[in-house]
Amino acid sequence: MVDLKEAEERVILVGVALYDIEEMEHSLEELKELVTTAGAVSLEMFIQSREQIHPGTYLGKGKLDELKERIAELGATGIVCDDELTPAQMRNMEQILDTKVMDRTLIILDIFAQRANTREGKIQVELAQLRYRAARLIGSGTALSRLGGGIGTRGPGESKLESDRRVIHERISVLKRELEDVKRHREVTRSRRTQNRMPVVAIVGYTNAGKSTLLNALTGADILAEDKLFATLDPTTRNLVLPTGEEVLLTDTVGFIRKLPHHLIDAFKSTLEEAKYADIILHVVDSSNPQMDIQMQVVYETLRELEVGDKTVITAFNKSDCPVAQRLSDPYADDTIAISARSGEGLDELQIILANVLRARNIYVEKVYDYKDAGKIQLIRRYGQLLKEEYEEDGIHAAGYVPADIIGRL
Repeated sequence: MVDLKEAEERVILVGVALYDIEEMEHSLEELKELVTTAGAVSLEMFIQSREQIHPGTYLGKGKLDELKERIAELGATGIVCDDELTPAQMRNMEQILDTKVMDRTLIILDIFAQRANTREGKIQVELAQLRYRAARLIGSGTALSRLGGGIGTRGPGESKLESDRRVIHERISVLKRELEDVKRHREVTRSRRTQNRMPVVAIVGYTNAGKSTLLNALTGADILAEDKLFATLDPTTRNLVLPTGEEVLLTDTVGFIRKLPHHLIDAFKSTLEEAKYADIILHVVDSSNPQMDIQMQVVYETLRELEVGDKTVITAFNKSDCPVAQRLSDPYADDTIAISARSGEGLDELQIILANVLRARNIYVEKVYDYKDAGKIQLIRRYGQLLKEEYEEDGIHAAGYVPADIIGRL
């Protein structure tokens, strides 16, 4: 029987510590998770302390010689650098080390290629892959023979990338046009939401913070939720009826990560912009992660890059049932709460917070309607919160909270 499985990649993780060795170790631990998710085995971490990254070879000459010896001793099939390498750095390191050289960006692209299921997701991933590789075609020489190469050769756009730069740029143009069509469709969907006055809550957070688990717990959605980085890639939107009876749309977004490649931010901008057009940002934080503060900082930096501002932010410190969970404040949030998406702890309180935020935006109305105008009661119920509905001889006594732009219709 012939074993047709791909040969297992065995890699050494390489990083340059410019300031703090401990911080680099944490970054390489995350890179290890990325590599595992992509399907390879990490053999060890290799760190050099330098004042700046070597512009030509990433590491210094002495460290490169030492790394070459470790590659031979451990039988590694390649290395993965924690920073995005320039074409020159990648080419020079391959020549010196005589092995496959990858970087964090390439690994993330591999993972996204595996996880993209929708047409939009596949277009975005292929576009990001081609942009990444287009920059590496110039003067790549012998490297052209392995343009497919991250962890394995899988995913959209990776079966065989032509070495002709013109062909790749033509393909990029086609994908950008297709993505514009998808973007127009998404904008039409957003426009319909606006017309329907349905409040939108965008769930954002660091990858693997528990966003999909939370969406499943609140709405009964059946989204893949694994203890892996980027377990879900394609955004999902579900309806949620709050305890007050008001209905909102919950939208899951792509998880953020430190050193998120600009190729991906550009390609996934239409998806990530769900947060930009939302009424409320629900920031999910893994309170059991020792790097929680850094992860929160990455999320806010990414939101700023996407120009998401002037939004009400509710931070949910997830995994509060873990023994090592931290319950810290978030100075950027309008409200915070400790929850466990898995056990359900705090989810009722979270929904009440969402309802209170929406109520604060609405206007209180109290009126007596003729029975022939009973349909207006439905407007209050649909777009706001109906507090009183009493049927008397003189008409329907109603009171509730509604958005300001609905007042005229009442």
